[in-house]
Amino acid sequence: MSRFRRTAAAAVLAVATAALTTAVGLSAPATAAPPTAAVALGDSFISGEGAGAYTPVVDANGVAQGFPGWTAPNSNAFFCHRSANASLHRANLPGIQDRFNLACSGGQPHDIAAASSARTNGRQVAAQLDQLRAVGRTHDIDLVLLGLGSNNSSFTFGSVAEKCANRFIADAWTGWWEFWAYLNGPVEQKPCSDADLATAAQLSAATTETTAAVRQILTTLREIDADGQHRVVFQDYTNPLPFDLDPTFHSEDSRDDTRDKFRALGAERYAAGCPIHRASLLPGHRFSQGLGTMVKSSRDTLAAEFPGADLVYLNVQRAFDGARLCESSASPAGTLATPIRLQDDPPSGTFVTNLSGYDKIAIQRIANTCVTYFQTCQESWHPNATGHQVLGQCLTGAAATTARDVSCTRTPTGTITIS
Repeated sequence: MSRFRRTAAAAVLAVATAALTTAVGLSAPATAAPPTAAVALGDSFISGEGAGAYTPVVDANGVAQGFPGWTAPNSNAFFCHRSANASLHRANLPGIQDRFNLACSGGQPHDIAAASSARTNGRQVAAQLDQLRAVGRTHDIDLVLLGLGSNNSSFTFGSVAEKCANRFIADAWTGWWEFWAYLNGPVEQKPCSDADLATAAQLSAATTETTAAVRQILTTLREIDADGQHRVVFQDYTNPLPFDLDPTFHSEDSRDDTRDKFRALGAERYAAGCPIHRASLLPGHRFSQGLGTMVKSSRDTLAAEFPGADLVYLNVQRAFDGARLCESSASPAGTLATPIRLQDDPPSGTFVTNLSGYDKIAIQRIANTCVTYFQTCQESWHPNATGHQVLGQCLTGAAATTARDVSCTRTPTGTITIS
């Protein structure tokens, strides 16, 4: 029986019970229903990375951590970057009274059942299942938004993005001979291939790892949700970059990115938010599609294991069409993703928005700041506040539909369509 039919039946029963207790002179005990809740679990595409307005995050010791400063350890709980602009908070969810964002930027399947700090580069937050149980003690959980899998034991979104962007920057600013002369060895300058991002074996391992973690979530929900009625939305990922760059960004000073050293073009693409070889773009989209296949596979496997569960796959891979970084000549204005942005050393909160005039030594220093203080660059290539508003519309559709496979796409005019 659906939640709505059961609610109506319960109302009729309550009226009859009240009439009976009045007739016999008894007083009925007051049993207020707990407030309803929507919960977000997973990684940066769910937590709101890139959307700003980050709220304090309670760490593993129960202490709320506000912004600790740019030179603080990246393991600080605040850098989960839970945003007030995250899609969970932008979705129209009738009947939901409270919303809890438990996702954490950089979150991995490991972090579902174990403290994130127990692994390398983890953050000082409790296991997401422990946080979920805490919500379940006070609320009736009706909706769970889940984004998991882009970070795992085999690869992470951050490492993939860093690899491809660094290759482009190295290629743009430094000739091959300079690496041999000044840096004691070659550094990759070629575009990223499919194998550079994730092999078939790695995607398979990530699928197994992700499915196991989500299985734990579903088992826990079955234990803590008293009425047993909750929809779980498995959201996949959208690529912040287009299938090809706008022609404006193809060449500069008669040099394209197949040449050795192209600083003017490198600066132009960085300013626009897309320091990337054109040849890396299609492998990047195949990587995003692979993540989508992984998420859907996890949903399908678990739907068979939990036949009564309300599990919805939400495909958002085309939700940013027409508004990706460098898809138009005005980029990054009007886009739905954050451009790659770095800070100089020491980090001050001021982002370098234009690399024109920087030499290769300065470029190396700026790149190293991102490595040493990852929080200075971790927003890069994530949905921005407007992007999360779009993802909120996608979630609105996934929460309301009767379908179990849902696609959220953006038309050339900017209309969001759920199908």
